[in-house]
Amino acid sequence: MDLDRAARCGYPEVAFGEGKTGEQIAAVFAAQREAGQRCFATRVSDEARATLAARFPSAVVNDAARTVRLGEAGGEVGFVPVVTAGTTDRPVAEEALETLRWMGVRTALIADVGVAGPHRLPERLPELAGADAAVVVAGMEGALPSVVGGHLPCPVVAVPTSVGYGANFGGLAALLGMLNSCAANVVAVNIDAGFKGGYVAGLIARGPTFPTE
Repeated sequence: MDLDRAARCGYPEVAFGEGKTGEQIAAVFAAQREAGQRCFATRVSDEARATLAARFPSAVVNDAARTVRLGEAGGEVGFVPVVTAGTTDRPVAEEALETLRWMGVRTALIADVGVAGPHRLPERLPELAGADAAVVVAGMEGALPSVVGGHLPCPVVAVPTSVGYGANFGGLAALLGMLNSCAANVVAVNIDAGFKGGYVAGLIARGPTFPTE
């Protein structure tokens, strides 16, 4: 366990739960709690989530996101909305939302505003006002971040998902589309990387002042 990470980087180490048992993640959480740190685990299996929920009754378990977090942030700062193109992008968006909540950043979900229904995004734009950054989650051709970026005066962190038909190549087409965005404020993270998208946007929102717990 890297218990010094909070002092160096502002936030404690996050446990990547894929391939780990509930007992292994519980041991990580126990060490972090003893050090006075908040806990967060991503990509946690169904069985491991059940183990953690039983071991830590106050833990927040998000089955859609496959995340578990423990410990309150003690207030919210900034604002990072999470925007999705479609319902199938929701699990990745939920991972980003849980990441932002763990970081203590105010967030909101704006769902199902993809480019297939272009009338939907303008109706929701008032909900994006005042954002320090936005996370935009989309699959298929990955066009939504460019559209959102053209409306917002803040960084847009694009998260491609593996949603799509064969020529989507498991999210590669969406990733390449986002990397080639003509909106100057759009940057992209890896495929299905809701945690990374949320974390980077959260850092932007919090600025240079970090918690140290």
